[in-house]
Amino acid sequence: MNMNSESVFEKLVRMNDEEAREALRRQVNEPGSRNDGGSVGPYGIPTASHGGTAGSMATMAAAFVAEGSAFYRDDLLLSALDRAADFMLRRQHEDGTISLGGTNFNSPPDTGFVVSGMAQIYRVLSEQGGEGASAVAAKTKLFLERTIPAMLTGGGHTPNHRWVLVSALSWLHGIFGMEELVRRADEWLAEGLDCTEDGEWTERSNGIYNTVSDIMLIYAAGGLNRPELLEPVRRNLEMMTYMIHEGGEVITDYSGRQDLGRRQNLSEYFLCYRLMAHCDRNPIFASMYDLCAGTLSRLGPVNNHALLGWLAFPCEGMDALERAPLPDRFRKTLNAGYPIREKLAKMADAGHHGKISHSRMHTAFGSPIMRWRDGGTGAAAMTRSESFFSLRHGDARLSGISLTTLFAPGTVEMEDFEETPAGCRMGTTLEKGYYGPVAAEHLPSSAKEEISPWYLLPHHLRPYTHAQKHRIEVEIERDGAEWVLRLRSDRRPDVVTQAVLYFGQNSELTGEELEWTDEGAFFWKGGTLVCMAGDSGFELTAGGGFAHRLPPGSGQGTQGFARRAVVNLLTPFDHEIRIRLLGSSSV
Repeated sequence: MNMNSESVFEKLVRMNDEEAREALRRQVNEPGSRNDGGSVGPYGIPTASHGGTAGSMATMAAAFVAEGSAFYRDDLLLSALDRAADFMLRRQHEDGTISLGGTNFNSPPDTGFVVSGMAQIYRVLSEQGGEGASAVAAKTKLFLERTIPAMLTGGGHTPNHRWVLVSALSWLHGIFGMEELVRRADEWLAEGLDCTEDGEWTERSNGIYNTVSDIMLIYAAGGLNRPELLEPVRRNLEMMTYMIHEGGEVITDYSGRQDLGRRQNLSEYFLCYRLMAHCDRNPIFASMYDLCAGTLSRLGPVNNHALLGWLAFPCEGMDALERAPLPDRFRKTLNAGYPIREKLAKMADAGHHGKISHSRMHTAFGSPIMRWRDGGTGAAAMTRSESFFSLRHGDARLSGISLTTLFAPGTVEMEDFEETPAGCRMGTTLEKGYYGPVAAEHLPSSAKEEISPWYLLPHHLRPYTHAQKHRIEVEIERDGAEWVLRLRSDRRPDVVTQAVLYFGQNSELTGEELEWTDEGAFFWKGGTLVCMAGDSGFELTAGGGFAHRLPPGSGQGTQGFARRAVVNLLTPFDHEIRIRLLGSSSV
């Protein structure tokens, strides 16, 4: 691989040295204080988290043992690393956990993240750090040993936290050899792995949490000698070859987590593709590894740190692996065969009544996604997402299009999906009814008191009356350099609806009938709308409308940071939006 004569390892060392200098600059120097040795984070306080002081330790440990680093075997850096280890031990609670910082106090999963990285620090310092690093290695081992009670008993919040804890348990078993650590990992693994046949994890988070599940199961597969744990990892890494734009930017347009609509690259996939390319001798994974290496802009937190992982897991012969071209011209549907309706219908039998604390049910898991790509042009049609369509052409971004309605107030998520010769058809049926009085035999005693609070009434026992349904459909077709979107409602009159188009902040928007509003959006009332970013853009030759006067909602969608064009529609409608590609990236 040619990276302007700089090898991948040299790039990692150079980036890590820069981060080491920053880590030293941010390290607190207050001897005797509880903060001494900690790294100041984004909130201005030092934390023991995987992206805080533990992350700084990964950077410093890697710099200390990496030949070619400006800090190789540097005594001052080793002293700073030792002080950071002391900070981690001081910030470790009596139960063995750490706190994320500002939230997630005494957190087993956040401790699990740190364990998977600190174990690598321990390995690297013990095996490659020489006698000088033995004291820091011993402190790191002590920290790890103290986490064992929490890892044996602790829980998490989110789907990926299970695999974080499994990974931590596998690392601890490898160091301390306690079989109860394996038994605890088996309890988590008994819940089953949450990845569809097409490679999608529960949280649908291509920008963040895919890599968490992937790297943690890679660690656990090796640590527990469970190669079957790599199967969902392979599927996800294969899926991601279809979930990137030209240049490696990741598709985040339908995420179920905080990366929704945000620009992300493949940095955190670097170790995943490196380790799996080496394991499988997979030419596509090797090419994705090259793309990750070429676009790498972050080394990552302690649990997924590119240089620390390189040192902890030597992968000889990577340059000699066969490479294969990555897909860049395709139309592909993911999860078309996943029985999402059947699965959702079984929720009633699960006993949780659709409620979960400190997390989400993620009922969009397994929803169909259609992806198009033609070089620098890419699009996605998305079900069970706040946006149903997104389009990228060169530097121009139509980050999403959503529909909102006052029938059942809120964003309309498409549930039905059908492939068509030119694209796809999606739709959903909304329902809204009314609720009668609670039957006398179900009334609580508070109903007879002088004051009867609303929240004490058994609302789930009210009879459902006058149910009304409303059908909305979207059809998407591609014809060369033009896209046609048809938005249709049923014949019910006077339902106030808005289509909201989210354009990138770098867009220059011009049009014949645009009306800017105080809400930071504009009405697209008609005529042509042109969006340009650099020398690429879109021309929307149909799609404007102003059938009512509802103002733009300030919180529409979670992509509120984008520039919004609002089209006011009134049912019944059969509305067409035509998008023609402009500029140098046109197909």
